[in-house]
Amino acid sequence: METTNIYAEINLETKARALATCEVQGNAEVQKQWRDQPDLMAFLRTL
Repeated sequence: METTNIYAEINLETKARALATCEVQGNAEVQKQWRDQPDLMAFLRTL
């Protein structure tokens, strides 16, 4: 049980570090919704 606990703690620390590096900056450009992109919708209709 102790070994599993060690892996769980390491996993949570790794996730926290990964999320910290992926934080969105305040001036991040907002992406269009996928439904508002005519080219993408046309492509999806061909699938």
